[in-house]
Amino acid sequence: MNNKKAISTRKMVIIGMMTAMATVIYYLDFPVPFMPGFIKLDFSNVISLLTGFALGPIEGAVVCLLKNLIHLLIKGLDTTMGIGDIFDFVTSAFFVIVAATIYKRNKTKKGAIIATFTGMIAFTAISLPLNYFIVYPIYFKAFGGEAAILGAYQKLNSSVSSTFEALCLFNLPFTFIKGLLCSIITIIIYKPLSPILKGKKQ
Repeated sequence: MNNKKAISTRKMVIIGMMTAMATVIYYLDFPVPFMPGFIKLDFSNVISLLTGFALGPIEGAVVCLLKNLIHLLIKGLDTTMGIGDIFDFVTSAFFVIVAATIYKRNKTKKGAIIATFTGMIAFTAISLPLNYFIVYPIYFKAFGGEAAILGAYQKLNSSVSSTFEALCLFNLPFTFIKGLLCSIITIIIYKPLSPILKGKKQ
């Protein structure tokens, strides 16, 4: 009984620590030259992936949720009612749950590669319908209509004529690259960090 309680307590401590790290990294986002200025890159998914691999898919998703809740509480509800944080949570949690569930069944380096690649594809795929049907319609209402948002993309490529085209040409590759980078970093650093996260001696 005490052993189970100790494991549960340790798990909560690890989740708390990983949430703090993910939140800090989430704030260290930065723009990239091939995307509109309102879209930024961050590597907080590395932390939630590490948590998912070490503790389980639900625990990894919890880190995603807490990270976004903390960010939302600090930033407050803006004109988009926190839609950016909601989008980030849904896509990131989907990424982590898919990857960590697959890795749980095959805890090898090959399994980690397959898990993160599959999670990355799921992460990219779910972003398109979420952006097109939910996120961007809210942005249109908050930031001056579709023309204003589309204009930011047209500054980068004047031939872009619709939001859907912009999402396919810009957002999908960006999300794929973000997922790929997070996957590579996770695969590289997970093994040396695994004993610490799991509380085991090497």
